[in-house]
Amino acid sequence: MLPSIGAPQRREELEQVAGRPVSRETIERLETYAALLRSANQQQNLISVSTLEHFWGRHILDSAQLVRFEPGMGASWVDVGSGAGLPGIVIACLVSGPVTLVEPRRLRAEFLARMVESLGLSAEVKQAKIERITGTFEVITGRAVASLMKFLSMCDHLSTRKTRWVLPKGRSAHSELAEARHSWQGVFQVEPSVTDAESQIVVGTGVRARNR
Repeated sequence: MLPSIGAPQRREELEQVAGRPVSRETIERLETYAALLRSANQQQNLISVSTLEHFWGRHILDSAQLVRFEPGMGASWVDVGSGAGLPGIVIACLVSGPVTLVEPRRLRAEFLARMVESLGLSAEVKQAKIERITGTFEVITGRAVASLMKFLSMCDHLSTRKTRWVLPKGRSAHSELAEARHSWQGVFQVEPSVTDAESQIVVGTGVRARNR
């Protein structure tokens, strides 16, 4: 069970971090997702057990804050290395556009597919390595997948000059961005996390390799 704080407080927290109104249905979806994830975590190691006690803040709110950087309503998102659905499932609960969840591991992809079906989300699960994914997206995100420089290289084929990259990077944002600038150019910002004072989010637009 989630800690016993009321739905109005959860709704207020979500609206604050996401920067948009949140419906009661969305709250219910996220609570259902949290319960299903906790249950599934007993069969496969989806998230660290040590984070379960603070699940709402550590995972739900931390993921929800990324939608503040959506370039426009209805934008298409891709969550690379979605794993347990963080941040992809949470984003899909909050945005109106399509969300693609890319996860190469079969059991995790199957879990994500069950979540999409159970929650009635406008999302698609693709079990594949990112190199095999085609198409382009308006927003690319991924949590704890690879260093910024490697992530940009892995996902460059999914982007256009208008794509917005929204990448939570913890405490290493500035150092990873400095490294990436040797090979990549674009307009980058390092934004503070609203759920962890020591974490940052790298937001990039117009991103392209320097040799192009």
